[in-house]
Amino acid sequence: MRQNSTAPRNNKLKPSSNLIMNGSVRVRVIRTLLAIQNGQSLASVLDPLLNSLHDGDKGFAHALLLTTLRQWYALERLLDSLADNPIDEKEVRTTIQVGLTQLLYLQVADHAAIHETVEAAKEIEFAHATGLINAILRKVAKNPSKFRKKCDKKHSLPNWLAYQLKQDWSEQYDDLMQGLRQPAPMFLRVNTAITSVEGYQQALVEFEVEVDLVELTSGFNLPNSSDAAASNSILTKGLRLHQSTAVNALPQFSEGAASVQDMHAQLAAPLIHNVLLNKLSVKKDDADDDTDTSNNEIRILDACAAPGGKLAHWLELISSNESSLFHVKQDSAETSPVISKVKITAIDNEAPRIERIHTNLQRLNLSQHDLQQAEKNIELNIVCADATTWQGAGKKKSKLVFDAILLDSPCTATGVIRRHPDISILRTEEDIEQTALLQADILHNLWPQLKVGGYLLYVTCSILKQENVEQMQDFMTYYNNVAAVEFSDDCNWGIEQAIGRQCLPIDSESGDGFYYALLYKTAE
Repeated sequence: MRQNSTAPRNNKLKPSSNLIMNGSVRVRVIRTLLAIQNGQSLASVLDPLLNSLHDGDKGFAHALLLTTLRQWYALERLLDSLADNPIDEKEVRTTIQVGLTQLLYLQVADHAAIHETVEAAKEIEFAHATGLINAILRKVAKNPSKFRKKCDKKHSLPNWLAYQLKQDWSEQYDDLMQGLRQPAPMFLRVNTAITSVEGYQQALVEFEVEVDLVELTSGFNLPNSSDAAASNSILTKGLRLHQSTAVNALPQFSEGAASVQDMHAQLAAPLIHNVLLNKLSVKKDDADDDTDTSNNEIRILDACAAPGGKLAHWLELISSNESSLFHVKQDSAETSPVISKVKITAIDNEAPRIERIHTNLQRLNLSQHDLQQAEKNIELNIVCADATTWQGAGKKKSKLVFDAILLDSPCTATGVIRRHPDISILRTEEDIEQTALLQADILHNLWPQLKVGGYLLYVTCSILKQENVEQMQDFMTYYNNVAAVEFSDDCNWGIEQAIGRQCLPIDSESGDGFYYALLYKTAE
């Protein structure tokens, strides 16, 4: 869910560099909303907002900001229906929408919501609009249930995006439109190199944190696998908190026992890890596999890796004492030998995001230094590079480098709108085409670097088919050495697509919108 690099910036929006954080709580929220409309991301303005407030005001400001963003377009349509004449001033519209959020969604007392919102208009030097703001808010306050129903009746997305989602997901459309307006649940990934999922669940209970165990079952119909291997299920366990909780209130969080990660995002590392294990179990003389095991090394790539959640998860699985990566079962003398070293390369194209990878890995005790200290046979190399042009082989003659690739592809991030509701404001219809072209460039650069018999797991946090299944279909028409691996029937997540599976953020307990497709390289 890498919002900061998910799509080309909307060139029509020019981010402001100076966000003034003074005045009342409502004024600061209004200024933050204006900054987002001017092109700044929620991620870049949320901390400055909260850090400027006293602790007692932070909860209200956070709720007011996020709720207004989630209901943004529905509130805009309601506002247009309430005004006798068009309201063109962005500052006035934003102020009224902040007032409507208080009356309809936060149950703020009428007199407080109206009075403080009118005063906020004066503070931002739009006193000439106070009469209009007061009249509209008072009208709504007389019958809030009526206007809440009107506001909730349809979607709260830009019309172009709602139309596209209706084309892509006609059967799920109504539920999807309502689901995208709700807060997303908080999930935890437990570091199984430190403790078990059940053990950490018990620790949370002792800290009086209410939590549920979530289990997702996956399976693939892999090529060159025995019937038993192909039917083995992959069980991914995570924890869903009943209420979002500050990470500093979670047991052993600073020591790396757990990470905040969406449940559907937690599927990526186990999927690619298990197909890699299957690859190592294939007979060495398989005609479709040119894996070089003479030096007992295996090389894997995490492309577009920042902020490092999936990379960390993969490292946790590899370095876990229970991992069989270094202990491949040998059914006969012809099976692949035990792997002595795993060489992992992670790339991303922005230096600050590379720094975030290092920071996250250090907390989890998974930096290269930590791995060496623990005597893990893992070589980790994190590179700041453009995935559309980067070559893992460097100046080496052979371009066939990697045994497995995890591509957490750039996307419009429409699947994580619940967590980042500013996406619906910042994205434009043109971004979809631009992003699909970027995805294709990355795929065409990385695919030739995958060894024959290797796997590429393609992942996005988008719910738009152009970035997902249609991207895969286009890719497969271009190459004759690629096969799509089918998910088996025992998958209990997502919706089966012509290629891959799609998760949708429909209900309050499910994960975000993620797409997964597994590609197999058949020949060179």
